[in-house]
Amino acid sequence: MDDDPSVWFSDVINPNFVQQYRVRGTLYTGQTRYQTMQVIDSCDFGLCLVLDGKLQSSQRDEFIYHEALVHPALISHPDPATVFIAGGGEGATLREVLAHSSVKKAVMVDIDREAVDVCRRFLPSMHQGSFDDTRLELLHLDARKYLSETSQEFDAIVMDITDPVEGGPSYMLYTREFYRIAAKRLTPGGVIVVQSGPCNLHDMAVFTAIHNTLREVFPDVFPYAAVVPSFGGAWGFMLAGTNLDPLTMSAGEINKRLQARVTRGLRFYDGLTHHGMFRLPRYLRDALRAPGPVITDHSPIFLS
Repeated sequence: MDDDPSVWFSDVINPNFVQQYRVRGTLYTGQTRYQTMQVIDSCDFGLCLVLDGKLQSSQRDEFIYHEALVHPALISHPDPATVFIAGGGEGATLREVLAHSSVKKAVMVDIDREAVDVCRRFLPSMHQGSFDDTRLELLHLDARKYLSETSQEFDAIVMDITDPVEGGPSYMLYTREFYRIAAKRLTPGGVIVVQSGPCNLHDMAVFTAIHNTLREVFPDVFPYAAVVPSFGGAWGFMLAGTNLDPLTMSAGEINKRLQARVTRGLRFYDGLTHHGMFRLPRYLRDALRAPGPVITDHSPIFLS
């Protein structure tokens, strides 16, 4: 490991906005079949996973992102027993899914075996042994191909994949055609949640495009957001399904469900936080109401 206090990691949030992190050293650098990969030790955020030059999660605040991604979806379902996870190589999304005692089986499909192996080795504080849970079926396949061919149905689908950059490894998992495949694999009353990129005033193209695309497939789409400091601001998510309204539950009811189901302590998510995340500021609500692009297999747009 290096020990040079002058070393900084630069994360290009968008072409006009770069966030820098002072770095103590680098634990791992490598190239998998699908992407470049680093595990760095930052001064403020601890160990960080970096894929293709972009920070994916940090030891200090990953709990915000992963709790925000998983728990609104699972709490909105009356009894989630089967969960599909796309991506999530750190194992932290899996950690949060398996914290629900109702979950009997979690199928995690991450195409990059090497990346998962590196995370298991260098980021134990994130996965916390979740890869060893007997309820897990871990597969290194293309998630779209898997859902297209399986007959299994899921109460929840959690999309924890990299951003939809044209030509990137995850782009085809954000399209209208993919969401139609996913919808067929949901049980009645099932939900899908999608990490949806930054949703800041200067950077919301990914967020609005994913919202528009999901609305082409699902009758009920609920955008929400959480501030993740290491990501440079607010981060967006989409919860979608049929006959779904995550705001009908009171904060007290959510807390009761958490107490009855969740086997580990949470640091970010509870009933009050749940309602706060879905109360988006006006500029975001206006942006979501405006006409915008839909991500398709055959008419890709470039999002960066």
